[in-house]
Amino acid sequence: MERFQGVGYLHQEQRDDQQVDKDKQMIQLQDITKVYPMGKRELTVLRAITLNIEKGELVAVMGPSGSGKTTLLNLLGCLDKPTSGSYYFEGREVSRLNSDELAAIRGQKVGFIFQTFNLLSRLTALANVELGMTYVGGVDRRRALEALAKVGLSDRVNHRPIELSGGEQQRVAIARALVKTPSLFLADEPTGQLDSRSGEEVIAILTSLHAEQGITLLLVTHDAHIAQHCQRIIHLKDGEVVTEENA
Repeated sequence: MERFQGVGYLHQEQRDDQQVDKDKQMIQLQDITKVYPMGKRELTVLRAITLNIEKGELVAVMGPSGSGKTTLLNLLGCLDKPTSGSYYFEGREVSRLNSDELAAIRGQKVGFIFQTFNLLSRLTALANVELGMTYVGGVDRRRALEALAKVGLSDRVNHRPIELSGGEQQRVAIARALVKTPSLFLADEPTGQLDSRSGEEVIAILTSLHAEQGITLLLVTHDAHIAQHCQRIIHLKDGEVVTEENA
């Protein structure tokens, strides 16, 4: 009887561990495939990708041009839907949601950081950051100013993009993503248009935010040096995950 109770207890512990692991997952991809029609032909960009990303993880995605990195990022950010397979975001299957439901997740749960910054040229740094709050309860100027302070731009709040360096513009974009307090940050080549010094400053800000706030960040990059700042590196080739490694 005592042994039987021990086995039962062990099974319960295993079930509990499995539940904890499931609760830790931010992203779960199961056999994700993406196919684009090209007239009478089809172009398969992602091929049966299966991977998990835990909450609070800092992950780099690397691969040559055409490997599917941007397509993967678009799917994770709910900008596109897979042709087949399942995508679970915080335990919710989003691969079958409609356009309005996907837009709600993008607006409330995902912070995007683009290579080209995507700032509105006519607006100040502060106004660009405030735009990031549109889908999360309205503008809160105090929070916008705090976000700019966290990226070192307290003295640039009233400057327009043309009056800022490339590195400063990218920091505004980070603040715009940060102010929503999203569950997931997606950065697509965030240092791609910056010189090496500015690029290092941007990566230092992102890694600092990860360390201090436990943000979940997925970073697409061609730069192996940048990827080494991450906890894990996923390598794509021809739409498939070919290797994963701890940095």
